[in-house]
Amino acid sequence: MNFFAARMASESAAVPAASAGAVAWKGDFGRLRLRLYAILLLSDALFMAASFLLANELRFGSFATGFGLNTFALLFPVYVAVGYNGQAWSIAALSSPRRSAALAAKALLISIAVATALLFSLKIGDEFSRVVFGIGAALSLVAIATARIALGHRFGDRYRWTFRKEALLVDDVPLPALGTHMLIDAGKLELTPATDDPIMLDRLARLLDSCERVVIACPPERRMSWARMLAGANVDAELLMPEFDSLGAIGMRRHEGHSTVLVGCGPLRLRDRFVKRAFDVAFSACALIALAPVFALIALAIRLESPGPVLFRQDRLGRGNRLFSILKFRSMRSDKLDLAGSRSASRDDDRVTRIGRFLRGTSLDELPQLINVLKGEMSIVGPRPHPLGCRAEDQLFWAIDERYFDRHAIKPGMTGLAQVRGYRGATEKLSDVTDRLRADLEYLSGWHIGRDIAITLRTLGVLVHAKAF
Repeated sequence: MNFFAARMASESAAVPAASAGAVAWKGDFGRLRLRLYAILLLSDALFMAASFLLANELRFGSFATGFGLNTFALLFPVYVAVGYNGQAWSIAALSSPRRSAALAAKALLISIAVATALLFSLKIGDEFSRVVFGIGAALSLVAIATARIALGHRFGDRYRWTFRKEALLVDDVPLPALGTHMLIDAGKLELTPATDDPIMLDRLARLLDSCERVVIACPPERRMSWARMLAGANVDAELLMPEFDSLGAIGMRRHEGHSTVLVGCGPLRLRDRFVKRAFDVAFSACALIALAPVFALIALAIRLESPGPVLFRQDRLGRGNRLFSILKFRSMRSDKLDLAGSRSASRDDDRVTRIGRFLRGTSLDELPQLINVLKGEMSIVGPRPHPLGCRAEDQLFWAIDERYFDRHAIKPGMTGLAQVRGYRGATEKLSDVTDRLRADLEYLSGWHIGRDIAITLRTLGVLVHAKAF
C-alpha cells in the first residue's frame, strides 16, 4: 500500500470538522482549567496572607512585626506541595465547590502539622509567634474554604459545570439525546473503525484534537472495532450501552442517565502532562543550544559526502494516532530513501552512506528529534514511533498484536523503556515487536517524572549498541 498517496487522497476527500457531519466546540478546556487552578491558587495565597497579617494585628496591634509574614512564608509552600498531591487543584475540585473547600481544608490541616514539626525540629520558634500561628491558621481555614465555595459556584455557573471537552461519536444508530460539546456523525464523515488504516486513524485523531472524552454510540457488532480504534487515542473512550441502563455495574460509568463502558483512557492527568511537558521543553531547549556546533558539523559532513537534504522527514503515528513528520539526519543516499520504512537497515546496507553509518551507530542521527520535542510532537521519553511500513516476519506491526495502538495514548519519545532494555535495531522476528510493545505498555501503566529522568540517564549508556546499522 502506498501510504503517502493514500494520505493525500484522504486529506483531499476529508470532511472538515465543522461540517454537517461534526459540530465543533470552541475554546481550549485544558488551558481553561489551568487558568481556574491559577485563580484558586492566587485566592488561597491572598486569603492565607491576609489571615496571618490580621492575626498579627490582633496579637500585637500592628501588621508590621514580621511574625505574620514569616508564618505565611513557611506555611504556604508546604500547603502548595500537599495540596498538589491531594488534588486541591483538579477537575474534582472544579466540579464541586464543597469538595474543593474540603480538599483545601485537608491540605491546610496537614500543612499546619508539617509546619509545626518543622518549627520544632529546626528550633526556629523564636522567629514565630504561637498565637499568630494559631489565629492565622484558623482564619485561613475559614477564609480559604469560604472563598473556594464562592469561586466554585461562580466558575460552575459561568462554564455550565463543564471543565473538559467531550464528543459524541454516532455510527449508524439513532442520535441519543446527550449534551456533549461535539457531535461526530461517522456516516457523514465516512469514518470506519479500521485499526489497520493509519490514514483513518489520523482523520479521527484530527477530529478529536484536544478532546478528553468521547462517547461512542454504535451497533453492538461494531463496539469491539471502535474500542480497538480508540484504545490509543489518548482520550477517555466509552461505549454507550443502552441495554445496560438499568445496571450501575462496577467498572462502568454513567453519562447523563446512560451506562457506558470505559474502553480507553489517557494515561496522564493534566498535572502529569504539565510536568512532563515542562521537562521536555527544558531538556530539548538546553540540548539544542548546547549541541548547535555538533548540528552544524554533522550537516556540513552530510552535504559534503552526498547530494540531497541534510534532514530526512518521514510520516509516523504519534499521540492519539495522529500523523507527524519525524526529523532525522539523513543517513542514506537520497535516491535510495525508504519513506515508508518497509525495509529495516542491515549491517552491510548499500543505502547507508559512510557518515550515515557513523551517525546511526552512535544514534546521532536522532538528534533533530529534539526539534520534534520542542514543537510538542514528541517527548524525550515515550514509545518510539515506528515507520508505517515496518514489518516483522512479513507482518505489519499493528497486525502482530491487537494492543499495538494502545502505545499511542502518549507522545512518542526519542528514547524509551524498550530502548534502555536493549530492544532496538532491526525487527526480524515477531518477538522483536512484542518485546518492545510489552515494555511500552509497562511504561504507560506507571508514569512518573522520576522514571523519565532515570530512562534519560540510562539512555546515555546505550547510545552506541551492536544493533545500530
